[in-house]
Order: sequence, then structure tokens, then C-alpha cells
Amino acid sequence: MDLIVSSISQGILWGILSLGIFISFRVLNIADMTTEGTYPLGAATCVMLIQQGVHPLVATLAALITGGLAGLVTGLLITVCKIPSLLAGILTMTGLLSINLRIMGRPNLNLADKATIFDGLNGLHLPPYFDIIFMGIFIVALIILLMYVFFSTEIGQALIATGDNPLMAASLGISTKSMTVFGLILSNSLVALTGAILSQNNGYADVNSGLGTIVIALAAIIIGEVIFGDVSFFLRLICIIFGSIIYRLLLMLVLQIPFIQTNDFKLLSAILIAACLTIPQAKSWLDRISKRQVRGGRSL
Repeated sequence: MDLIVSSISQGILWGILSLGIFISFRVLNIADMTTEGTYPLGAATCVMLIQQGVHPLVATLAALITGGLAGLVTGLLITVCKIPSLLAGILTMTGLLSINLRIMGRPNLNLADKATIFDGLNGLHLPPYFDIIFMGIFIVALIILLMYVFFSTEIGQALIATGDNPLMAASLGISTKSMTVFGLILSNSLVALTGAILSQNNGYADVNSGLGTIVIALAAIIIGEVIFGDVSFFLRLICIIFGSIIYRLLLMLVLQIPFIQTNDFKLLSAILIAACLTIPQAKSWLDRISKRQVRGGRSL
């Protein structure tokens, strides 16, 4: 039971990352590789500040800001330097590796017995992992509410229009360059926030912790879309969190298979997301076969 509760708690926290990737991947239609550098950037900034005696909440907000700066760099590389989005993200991600090492001064940094944002719930004497779940639900609910309100505004709609059809958005007087930069700032802010929160949960920051994070986020987004289908924007954000939880539960179940090792985690993630991406195509293929059979029956 503890394993299931732990997977749910991790799914909720990783759902914040998926919400961030949703902005770049689904709203802006950009595969932003900056994520794999921004996640450890948020973790490194937060852990380093907490070790220096900064309040955990302030350290978490500082990590969010550093993530936004990383997104700003990628946005400027795309819009000003005219570098393709994929390459721009890779360049920023590569540069962040050195920056993260500079911040921590070593490949990994331990929190030891320092206070974290989760310590505020210690007085409630909750069962194991329930403090993480409650804190995660509060943070996720706040982020989803803010995202829903923001994307209902004129700027939010302009951001959506930029991702849907840049030419049409430009003809309507929308600065697509500014929207692209702004969207990447928002996306990477949430990614860095995830790194800060999970580093406090895990008790350490590691310079290589961002490896494969974009796959984890995409898996949650796609699982939510495949299972829950076409829903409103607000429900879609909630479905992303459920997709993240389902993804964690699926991995937990698969890892219980005797011949599967923890070292296979990344491979399983890649296979799972590939399978989820294939499901819509498989449905379409089955529908075409079914229609052909019906037509064939009528002709007879």
C-alpha cells in the first residue's frame, strides 16, 4: 500500500513538470529541450539557498525565477538569433550544465537536516507520504487555477493563437516573437519549480537529474489525452495530473516484474510513451478496417 501511495505522491509532484511542458509542447508547439537543464537548475538553486540559511519558500520562488531566465535565453535564441527551436533548447541545456555545477560547486548537493516546504505539515502527524500528497495537491491546484485564469485573458489567448497559427496571430497584431519568449519563460519557470520541490522531497540536488525529464512530462500529457479524450481546457489541465499519476502507477507495476530492473526505468518510459502515441493511430487503423468490412458486407 505504501508503494502505491508513494507513486501517487510522486505523480502529483511530477505533474507540475507536465503542466510546464504543456505550455511549450502543446500551446506553443515547441519541443523545448531546455527542460533537461532547467529542472536541475531549479533543484540546484533551491538546495544551495536552503543550505545558506534561506527560507525554503523563498528558495523555491528563487528557483522559479532562475527557470524563467533559462526560458528567456532559449526564447531569444529562437526569436532574435533565428536558431531552430530544438537546437536552441539543446544549446541552453548544454550551457546550464556548467551553470548548475557552478551553483552547487559539485555534481550533487545534499540538504542534510535542513528545513523544507514539507516540514510545515509535520505537526499533523499524517501517515507516510500523505504530507507530500496534501502539499502537492495544494500546489497543483493553485497552478492549475492560475493557468486557467491566465489563458482566459487576452494575453493568454494571444499565446494560444501564436502556437495554433503564427501567421494568423501576426495578422491580428499579435507579437508572435514576444509571445514565444513569454511562453518559454512560463514553461521553464514551472519546470524549475518542479526541480526545487522534488529536490526538497528527495533531500538532494543532482546535476544529472534532468536527464529524461521531458519524456516523463510528455508521457503524462499523452496518457491524459489518450485516456480522457477531448475535454475542456480546464479539465485538460487536471487530466495531465491524472496522467502523471497513472504513469507512475504503471511504472510501479511494471517494475514489480521479476526480470525488470530499476536500471530499465528510462527504457520503460520510452516504450510507454511510444505505445501511448501509437494508440490513436491504432484506433484509426481499426476503424478503417471496420468500415471496409461493412462496405464489403453491403456489396455482397
